[in-house]
Amino acid sequence: MSDNFVIIIPQFNDWEALNLLIKKINSDLDTHIKTNTTLLIVDDCSSKSRTQPFAAFDGKEIKLLRLYRNLGHQKAIAIGLSWVAEHLPVDKVIVMDADGEDAPIDINKLAAKSLQEPDKIIFAERKKRTESLLFRSFYKIYKFVFQALTGKLITFGNFSLVPQSRLQNLVRVSEIWNNYPGGIIKSRIPYDSVPTNRATRLAGESKMNFVSLVLHGLSAISVMVDTTAVRILIFSMMMSGVAIAFIFIILFLKLIGNATPGWASTLGSTLVILMLQSFLISLFLVFMVLQYRSQQHFIPAVHYRDFVEKVETFS
Repeated sequence: MSDNFVIIIPQFNDWEALNLLIKKINSDLDTHIKTNTTLLIVDDCSSKSRTQPFAAFDGKEIKLLRLYRNLGHQKAIAIGLSWVAEHLPVDKVIVMDADGEDAPIDINKLAAKSLQEPDKIIFAERKKRTESLLFRSFYKIYKFVFQALTGKLITFGNFSLVPQSRLQNLVRVSEIWNNYPGGIIKSRIPYDSVPTNRATRLAGESKMNFVSLVLHGLSAISVMVDTTAVRILIFSMMMSGVAIAFIFIILFLKLIGNATPGWASTLGSTLVILMLQSFLISLFLVFMVLQYRSQQHFIPAVHYRDFVEKVETFS
């Protein structure tokens, strides 16, 4: 008996690209997967109404989950996963974008990898991107900063396969509300990846710009804020050690008479002030994180219903 698939596609004003994506799913998905697949479109409170009916889908059915307000891509994914976990019998859940940059043909790769690793979430690892050189450069910077602050390497986005055995775990990970891949890394749910190339947008203009990339990067780092805070504190202590070493050098130069008058005291006092400021700010950040960990968190599986307006089904 074939597995039941659900493809979750969050979208905001991407109706044209979404219809083209449905046609690509029809043509590129393996038949045994497609015939057992339900499409769940999570409409993130689009400001533009759908002017055309959905393209004919060769799978089971299309469901449209409408949200009361615009929450952003990551939260729409968390709500879609939570709704599926509660309402649909499913063996594997696919998460992908509506713009077509996640190629439907790669779903076949994710499914094949899942057969080898049935208890792991499988991500599509990006080997080749189609954005501008400037965007790709900043994306590399984001990955470097993420690894430096969290100690984790991130080479994937939202495009992924979630097995049924991990779905109930995942929707109770509060961090996916802010950043889906970052939340999975933080949760320690086992995952793997397959190499894929990013496709080109099917229609419309990309909503991901420099500001969006910065916000996305900050949301991913915020998920690992406890690790980040400790790393910043350790770095601050190391820099304090360097500052103390320089202060001793300055005092030594002053004692042997090689220091310019006024220079030693000015530089020494500046280093002391910077050292104390960085240490106290880092320490304050750690205490804030500890306070945050003691509070009750938003659990998608419990709280997602507050944002769901209605669910429509299209044959």
